[in-house]
Amino acid sequence: MDWQTHEDSSPSDFITDAQIRSLIGKPATSGAWQDGDPVGNRQFMDVGEIVTERGDRIPHTRIAYETFGTLNEAGDNAILILHALTGDSHLAGPAGPGHHTDGWWGDVVGKGLALDTDRWFIVAPNMLGGCQGSTGPASVDPNGDQWASRFPYLTVRDQVSAQVAFTRALGVERWAAVIGGSMGGMHALEWGVQHPDLLERLAVIASPPVTTADQIGVNLVQLEAIRSDPAFRDGNYYEAGDGHGPHHGLALARRMALLNYRSHTELNDRFGRSWQSSLSPFGGGGRFAVESYLDFHGNKFTRRFDANSYVTLVQAMNSHDIGRGRGGAEAALATVTVPTLVIGIPSDRLFPLEGQEFIAAHVPGNIDGDMPAIIESPFGHDGFLIEADVVGDHLQRLLATVPVR
Repeated sequence: MDWQTHEDSSPSDFITDAQIRSLIGKPATSGAWQDGDPVGNRQFMDVGEIVTERGDRIPHTRIAYETFGTLNEAGDNAILILHALTGDSHLAGPAGPGHHTDGWWGDVVGKGLALDTDRWFIVAPNMLGGCQGSTGPASVDPNGDQWASRFPYLTVRDQVSAQVAFTRALGVERWAAVIGGSMGGMHALEWGVQHPDLLERLAVIASPPVTTADQIGVNLVQLEAIRSDPAFRDGNYYEAGDGHGPHHGLALARRMALLNYRSHTELNDRFGRSWQSSLSPFGGGGRFAVESYLDFHGNKFTRRFDANSYVTLVQAMNSHDIGRGRGGAEAALATVTVPTLVIGIPSDRLFPLEGQEFIAAHVPGNIDGDMPAIIESPFGHDGFLIEADVVGDHLQRLLATVPVR
């Protein structure tokens, strides 16, 4: 659950007048990508019917994705990158028609970078239930209506099932690596447990073995912020018109989330008790700088995301328990024997380091023994997005390992 865009994941800074002016005007009812919108660099793959763990059926499922680099003749250089809660397939490249922001890992993926596209074929799909081209609540159902509140409940395992179907439709027999951060790391863990025959290496970055009660509680407050917005209309808001969607609730949920994505020291060090302007926040109509910062990013978020998707994806994240039905987390992790990189960040408030320590201690394929690789960063959970050089070095260590075939 992180910011997952290059613009949003840069170190915190004061909000400028120009940034504030960029949000003038009514936002669309939903920030979801819709058919007819500029495609940008997206490609689309129909993966057929997905049957969820609950037994619900999603026919004609579509996955939006982007690729970087070229699949070689041997077909053995493909890497799957799995994004976090509010990410999408735009892994690298500039903002433009079809893409609200620059690619979220553009300092890691590209020519001459850690994931060198002259060597590797990088594939980044938008997860099932997302809102940037893959089938989700804002998509049209078989009857020609938007799914809205009728979209099925998803688990992380359902989303991985869609990713496996996508893999087969794409024609990739075996991924050279599956890499995921945050919620994407939950997917990556499931790949390692469920489908070791389909991957050679695994990277789990800033992600836990289970979603804890504390994390579920934090998520509940965000979900209730959305559901309590009168404009949410129990999820049936798509016909409301521009400016009349559940923007207040979605922006509030985003502000709550942002507080967990950064360390308290980073926000304190950057903003302290600074004012946003010369107007006093002590009854003089002014604001503290951190208030403006959170408000700007919350309001900006409503321009690129969908409230129903946010609810769907947070609920899926709550379902995450790598040991569910498998004899517990230790037993499940003991089956992950492919070379595995586990990365943790000590300042991470969202998914604390103890989770990565647990994974590392119980995955036999961990390339660092029984400990995770550590990223010392003041940026908290978002450190895996910001500390590109360090993350890249660790990924190169993983890719240098010899897989067991």
